[in-house]
Amino acid sequence: MVYFNKNTMSLVIASSMLCAQSILMDPLSTKAAAGSLARTFIKRDIKTPDPVPVEGQEAALELMKTGRMYRYNIGKGEESVVSQCEIDLAAYTGHKYCVALNSCGSAIMLMMKCAGLQPGDEVLSNAFTFGAVPSAIEHAGGKAVYVESTEDYLIDVPDLEKKLVAYPNAKYMLISHMRGKVADMDAIKDACDRHDVILLEDCAHSLGVQYKGKHSGHHGVACAISSQSYKMINSGEGGFLLSDDPTIAAKCAVYAGAYEALNGKHVTVPGPEHFEGLPVSLPNYSLRMSNLAAAVIRPQIPTLDERIVKYNKRYDDLTAKLTKRVGDTLRFPEITEGVYPVHDSVQFQLPQDMTDEQVQLFYI
Repeated sequence: MVYFNKNTMSLVIASSMLCAQSILMDPLSTKAAAGSLARTFIKRDIKTPDPVPVEGQEAALELMKTGRMYRYNIGKGEESVVSQCEIDLAAYTGHKYCVALNSCGSAIMLMMKCAGLQPGDEVLSNAFTFGAVPSAIEHAGGKAVYVESTEDYLIDVPDLEKKLVAYPNAKYMLISHMRGKVADMDAIKDACDRHDVILLEDCAHSLGVQYKGKHSGHHGVACAISSQSYKMINSGEGGFLLSDDPTIAAKCAVYAGAYEALNGKHVTVPGPEHFEGLPVSLPNYSLRMSNLAAAVIRPQIPTLDERIVKYNKRYDDLTAKLTKRVGDTLRFPEITEGVYPVHDSVQFQLPQDMTDEQVQLFYI
C-alpha cells in the first residue's frame, strides 16, 4: 500500500502516477523489474500536516500569556477552553458526553476500563489496525483476540461470528475504523448483541465519517477520537472519549484526573449523582487534555466539513486517473454501503503475482 497525506496529496499523486505508469507499460517485463525506467523522487516530507488556523495560533499565544494551561485553573467549567472544545466536538458528532484526554491511546484504554474490563479479559479486535490499539488493550489489562479483515480493510463479519463462538469469554469487541474504513456496523452490532458482547469503537481515523447519516461512533457504548498530528484535528497529541452512557463518562472524567470535586468544572459530563464515591474509589491517572492543546484544536472543528469535501474530491480525482491508466494493476478498497467516507489517505493493492522487484517501483 502507498499512503499520502491530505495536505501534500498532489506531490504523491505525481509520484504514484509515474511509478504506476512504468508498471503499466510492461508490468511483467525484466526491464520494468530492473527499474530502468525513469523514476521520480519526492524531496518534500509527505507527512506534513495541515497548519493550525491563525485563530488557534493566536488563542494559544494568549493562553500562554495567562499561564492558565491547566484545564481546572479557571473559575467555572465553561470558562475552560477544554470544556469549550468538548462542547463543540460533542455537538459535531452528536454524542451527549465528551471527556478530553492527552491521547487517543488513553481514550481507548479508559473506554475499556470504564466499560468494565477486568485484568485478563479477552477483547475481540480487527487484525488490520495500528499497534496503538492492541497496546491500549494491554494497557487496560486485557488480551487481544484478532478477527480477520477483508481485502477492503474491514473486519470480516463471518470470521467475527466464528470468533464469538470460539471465544465465549470475550465480552468486549473493540472495532478499529482503520484509515477511516467503516464496516457494516449494523451487522457487527447485531452479532455483538446476540453474544452479549459490549461494542466499543476506535474512531481515531473516522472523525467526520458517517454511517447511514450518523457520525461514526454511535453503535458502541463509547468511542475514542484522536487529535494526533496525522488525524483530522491536530494538536500534536490528544484524544477524546465520547459516549451517551453516563456511567462511562463519569468514570472516564475521574480516571483522567477529575479528583475530589473537580467534576464540577466539566460541562459535557453527567450530573453529580453519577460521581458519588468515584473520586475515592478510582485512581487518578492524570490523562487530562491541557488548555493549550484544546486552544489549538477548537478552531479546527468548524473547518471539518469543508476540508472533508476537499479531501474527498482529491481522492476521487486521483483514483479516477489511476484507474484509467493502471486499473488492471491497482485495486482500491470499496466503500461500505451507507457510508459517507472521509478520504484523507489512499490505499491500494497490487497483484499478488508481482515480483519483489516490481513492487519496488511503487516505493515513494
